[in-house]
Amino acid sequence: MRQVISGLDFAPVLPPWLLAALTLLALLALAPALWRRARGAGWRVLSFAVLGLALANPRLVEETRETRPDIALLLQDRSDSARIGERGAALDAARAALEQAAARHPDLELRTVDLPEGGRQGTRLFTALDRALADIPRARLAGVIALTDGQAHDIPASPSFTAPLHLILPGRPGEVDRRIRVLEAPGYGIVGRSVELRLVVEDLGAAPAAGPSGGAVRLTLRRDGAAPRVESVPLGREHRITLPVERGGPSVVELTAEARPGEVSTLNNRAVVTVNGVRDRLRVLLVSGEPHSGERTWRRLLKADPNVDLVHFTILRPPEKDDLTPLNELALIAFPVRELFQVKLRDFDLIVFDRFSNRGILPPMYLRNIADYVRGGGALLMSVGPEFTGATSLAATPLGQVLPARPLTGAAGLAEGAFRPRVTEAGARHPVTQGLTGANTAGEEARWGRWYRHLRADPQSGLTVMDSPDGAPLLQLDRVGEGRVALLLSDQIWLWSRGHDGGGPQAELLRRAAHWLMKEPELEEEDLVARVEGGTLTVTRRSVEAGPPPEITVTAPDGTVTRRLASPAEGGRSVLEMPAGQAGVWQAADGRRSAFAAASAANPPEIADLRADAAPALPLARGTGGGAHWLGEGMPELRRVAAGRDATGGTWIGLRRNEDHRVTGIAALPLLPPWLALPLVLGLALVAWRREGR
Repeated sequence: MRQVISGLDFAPVLPPWLLAALTLLALLALAPALWRRARGAGWRVLSFAVLGLALANPRLVEETRETRPDIALLLQDRSDSARIGERGAALDAARAALEQAAARHPDLELRTVDLPEGGRQGTRLFTALDRALADIPRARLAGVIALTDGQAHDIPASPSFTAPLHLILPGRPGEVDRRIRVLEAPGYGIVGRSVELRLVVEDLGAAPAAGPSGGAVRLTLRRDGAAPRVESVPLGREHRITLPVERGGPSVVELTAEARPGEVSTLNNRAVVTVNGVRDRLRVLLVSGEPHSGERTWRRLLKADPNVDLVHFTILRPPEKDDLTPLNELALIAFPVRELFQVKLRDFDLIVFDRFSNRGILPPMYLRNIADYVRGGGALLMSVGPEFTGATSLAATPLGQVLPARPLTGAAGLAEGAFRPRVTEAGARHPVTQGLTGANTAGEEARWGRWYRHLRADPQSGLTVMDSPDGAPLLQLDRVGEGRVALLLSDQIWLWSRGHDGGGPQAELLRRAAHWLMKEPELEEEDLVARVEGGTLTVTRRSVEAGPPPEITVTAPDGTVTRRLASPAEGGRSVLEMPAGQAGVWQAADGRRSAFAAASAANPPEIADLRADAAPALPLARGTGGGAHWLGEGMPELRRVAAGRDATGGTWIGLRRNEDHRVTGIAALPLLPPWLALPLVLGLALVAWRREGR
């Protein structure tokens, strides 16, 4: 828009100080005549005045200006808390109304900026505002309008601009909310012990009326989808919950506080905690029977693990063999049969028999105790040799009831000759043997060292994960009741530890087998695991059974059910990935197993207080001349106001009129040019002289 402005201007032909000095001299010269009231004094004053005016050089100036429109910034909060319930629709409607109102002012340009969800840092309202103001000249800034719920987490001490800031909030003042705040939640707990959660349930906003509960609320605790447990929790005070850690691996605990009447949302009435169960130092009992070259293999393996407490006994001489050697020269201590296999049997996490034969050392009662120990959840690993095919084989004792294979007796049960162990098709999908370095693959033989002896046995149960080229099982794994059994039908694995014929992954294989027996969650062969990371739910199913991937049923925290097929992956796994935007507990099921994953809030500071509240940013807005308005009380009218005037009222908001412009041309017309000033001065001086001469 172009404007023409006219005005009077002075362009003195002499410096101001000199012009002032001449004016003073003129006054001194006129003073005697004025004192005597001489004739012609008035004409003399007039001539000096015209002379001074000529030296001041008055001009009529005509200035052409190009006015520039003011700029207003409209910032809309699109964070999660600003979209709760009807807030998003209300703010969208307010934005449309403001854009229409601004369009009716030709001297106003409205720029809009969207503030997206800010991750885990809260709502960075003023950070986004400063970025948007970076390319707006402050001389043209008419004001800032923020469509927000008031939950900003970067409020500065003072604004970076002087234009009015107006906050427009959805709803009405006085909203209330209830939240759970977890004060302490241990991420790990020892299996068999308990962990303690510390939390507080708080009410935000106006205090609720006292009810029959006397300031207490009901808190529902659900663990891994099990039956809920309800407790009464004092409102506003710390509460402690004791959780027993019953198994290894992650356990997902969901805490839900009952809803408060009239609260904004129940989104922060829930909290999810994940507790990983870990075992304390594992206690392992190793009983070595007949001495052989690989006897130290087990001891070295178990002693190398700092988390293992090893109790090791070696039977150097059977009871029936008496060569009159003093007992104090045969053993450091007597073999505590009753203490180990009856009194403290269930204190051990794993029992290992290495080439142990039944020669009367363990009576049938104690062997039956070991079998019952396995059925009740214990772990048994047996590494056997030729003794397993004879009359003293443990397979012929009560312990044989829990063994997954029966040896062939006599010469048929022992195979001699070089061979390379193979991983079976099922073993390629089992976590104990899957991916072992040097293992055979489709069409290729194994690249690890050879063994020279193995036993032939008839598998009775369980799974064969390693076998010999003639099809005889080498490593048999089985679940018995609540416990597990591993049977290694060769005493030649020690050759790998010595590097014979290239060696092999002896330590890794035995470590995996031992930890599978002790129910390490990462080594479960039939398992379903779910986790939420970066807003994505990943469900991993593992199975030794061949076949196409199953359909996974996913239940979101709000109860929405989704069914999708998992994608096949190597090692007997199948994987499903899908977005997980909701906070809470996600459940995945494949028809046989269920898994739970905890999805924490994407922006914890954002949901800490879900009330629309102008209080945090209101002092800043008032410091700029703006204020806060609630859409529940009506959409405020948009007005233009002059600089220095009030910019807000009860039903309106004002944007400052800056009148910023650019001068495009100037035309100056002298009002007393020299050709006119000189005759006037001389004429007036002549008239004054003649008047004084009469």
